[in-house]
Amino acid sequence: MQFGGPEAQKKLEKSLLKKLDLRMSILVVIYILNYIDRNSTAAARLRGFEEDLGLEGSQFASILSILYVGYILMQIPSNMFLSQISRPSIYLPSCMMIWGAVSLLTADFTVFSYYGALFARFVLGFVEAAFFPGALYLIARWYRRSELSQRTAFLTCGSLISNAFGSLIASGILDLMDGAFGYAAWRWLFFIEGGVTVLVAILALFILPDFPENESISWLTASEHAIAKWRVIEDNGGVPAAKPIGEGEDHSPKSDSAIAGLVLAILDWKVWYLAVSLFLFALCLSFHLYFPTLTATMGYNPIVSLLLCVPPWMVATAWALWLSGHSDKTGDRCMCIVASLAIGTTGFLLSMSTMNLAVRYFSLFLMAQTFAGFICFLAWASATVSNPPQKRAVAIALINTVSQSGNIVGAYVWVKSWGPSYNKSYAICTASAVGCATMCLCLRSVLQRMNLEMDKKDERNGMDTTGRRWRYHT
Repeated sequence: MQFGGPEAQKKLEKSLLKKLDLRMSILVVIYILNYIDRNSTAAARLRGFEEDLGLEGSQFASILSILYVGYILMQIPSNMFLSQISRPSIYLPSCMMIWGAVSLLTADFTVFSYYGALFARFVLGFVEAAFFPGALYLIARWYRRSELSQRTAFLTCGSLISNAFGSLIASGILDLMDGAFGYAAWRWLFFIEGGVTVLVAILALFILPDFPENESISWLTASEHAIAKWRVIEDNGGVPAAKPIGEGEDHSPKSDSAIAGLVLAILDWKVWYLAVSLFLFALCLSFHLYFPTLTATMGYNPIVSLLLCVPPWMVATAWALWLSGHSDKTGDRCMCIVASLAIGTTGFLLSMSTMNLAVRYFSLFLMAQTFAGFICFLAWASATVSNPPQKRAVAIALINTVSQSGNIVGAYVWVKSWGPSYNKSYAICTASAVGCATMCLCLRSVLQRMNLEMDKKDERNGMDTTGRRWRYHT
């Protein structure tokens, strides 16, 4: 398809990406609030949450981890549903409104003590499950695979920013609102952050884009809309998005159904391999659930402990944006991931080796940047799974679902009695990082071999190998 020559096409794509990036930026704001709502409990712990609810033993860890039970249960059904509708602009903000309301009401649910908190966290995870895999799928439907890493970085940096500014917001609320209208400061944390989430969800209804195949898109010109759909086909090697490509094969008579997508995803070994790798990555990142607790081991008061969380996550955000851009530019996914894991492992080992405050705080910077590798992994996973879109939607959700089991296990890794050194916890994170890096290197080798086999097959069939052909990113 021609769009007036190479220069005109380049200009048209630039205009499309500018409009698209602007609308997609609302996903970053949503993800910031997603993580803030999810991690409010960790901040509330510093100002009487455990004491007011009378929590004992591993009950706090159970409150943290049960969110991921609901999260795991809903991710695949949600993305299967999303792949069958054309209005993510309505579906995702609607889910956001519900989880904002649940977060807001968490302060009242916890009146019923431990079991009320468990119920609120489970429902929160169940509803939040729609967003992240849904957002990854929406991004994958609009952008080329070579553009995914940096766009995924901008999205996922929402979690890093929330870890930084969420701590600032939490410290302000906890310091200023204690006792206001008879409520403890930690309850105000849920009231305020949940309320803001609901307001942003209403705004997102008017900003978030639908899929490019939706003919009612009014914010693009006819030419921009046409090139948006053409880019998807070209990135697939000239294969329409509705057809399987690469190694995937259609195992169902109706490949555009959600059930067919589920079957295709389940039968693809790469999906399960990526899922297990990401499980180890998530377990390695479990320290972020207890980041305020780790800064508190330095002996400062709760407000200072929260403020100390900010610099590591700000540096991690900058590093993640650079690394993802480098990954897109060079096409080297695996080594960027391995390098990030190596730096994080250095941080774990430093924390295990000493109780010196300066060294341990420096190690938190090294640990936090591991999220940059996590972002590159998400882009790699999304680019590795072939079409049809229904398979891709389920595969993204399935990979994310299995990986979230790492957060459930990770919630029990940071046992209070193992503090303040947490050497056993750091040892578990180190082993997980090494395991994930090893699996990534093995997958890279296999995908490179599969690319060579596809090249040889094209040559035998007399196909033109100079044009854009679908190949695995490594």
